[in-house]
Amino acid sequence: MARFTVNATRLDPYKAFKFRVKCDGRYVAGVSKVSALKRVTEKIEFRDGAEPSSPHNSPGKTTWEAITLERGVTHDTEFERWANKVWLLGAGLGAERSLKDFRKDIIIELLNEAGQVAIAYKVYRCWVSEFQALPELDANGNATAIQSIKLENEGWERDLAVTEPTEPSFTEPTT
Repeated sequence: MARFTVNATRLDPYKAFKFRVKCDGRYVAGVSKVSALKRVTEKIEFRDGAEPSSPHNSPGKTTWEAITLERGVTHDTEFERWANKVWLLGAGLGAERSLKDFRKDIIIELLNEAGQVAIAYKVYRCWVSEFQALPELDANGNATAIQSIKLENEGWERDLAVTEPTEPSFTEPTT
């Protein structure tokens, strides 16, 4: 079976360093890292009392792990504004949370080396459970300041409307 149907001569899987995240119809600026999409289905063991000692297994409850987005610290306040919809210091009793719009759907796109969208996942009903505004600061360090949000979600699915793109081929210019 071919790994790729449109680009049959392609052997290499997609790289993990070309991606984009879309929220509210816009690409989120500067995202440098997205944690893995992972779901876990619990195993339920059961057996009839008259059966041998080995149990049967069946699927139980499925949960989706939180997704973390990281990016360098800039003057863009989008992460902070979203985190503030879940809880805002000093907002007053009953106004600490924006129940209307604290959940958002996001799209994570994996790109091929040419920058074409190759695979996309829709992640549903995300909300910020952790917000790191600043990292540990170190006067003797040599690192970029990174902020992050942890997104709880209620599931994700592959966007089947995104199909394998025809990859461009480049020819050497003739002289």
